[in-house]
Amino acid sequence: MTQLTKDQVLQIMERYGNDPQQLIAVFLDIQAASGSNYVDQQWAALASEVFDVPLSKIYDLLTFYSMFSTKARGQYVIEICQSMPCHFTKAGEVVAWFESAAGIKVDETSSDGRFSLLRTSCVGACDIGPAAKIGDHVFGNLTEEKVRNIVQCCREGRAEELESLCQN
Repeated sequence: MTQLTKDQVLQIMERYGNDPQQLIAVFLDIQAASGSNYVDQQWAALASEVFDVPLSKIYDLLTFYSMFSTKARGQYVIEICQSMPCHFTKAGEVVAWFESAAGIKVDETSSDGRFSLLRTSCVGACDIGPAAKIGDHVFGNLTEEKVRNIVQCCREGRAEELESLCQN
């Protein structure tokens, strides 16, 4: 697991010109570099200092957007779409399939730090629902078998095969 250093976080901020208008991009990069898909409170405090933005405003941003977390999450954050179109195309079953395949319940992280399972609002794939998102990848037309394959690809680190399961 990657452990971020203060220098690495400062470099991320500098890449965006220490511009407070770039906070979302900065936090996305910090979260990605964290190794645990979250923004640690020490980096939120550092951003408050560097960008001269009150810490309360930093936490407003980090807690408003569902893409951010202030708690450690799994390497693979599985977000299951709960929008109306997905709801009508078996979103409830999809939750159960992912829970079974990943061995965790919604809002949990696996003990090995591999998976976190979440419900989310629309992932923009209404035409291929039911859908789920892992990182930047959207998976649609989900079936129990496809969900098992997705989880297995993640578990075994088969990135190319995982990509082949996207949006189909």
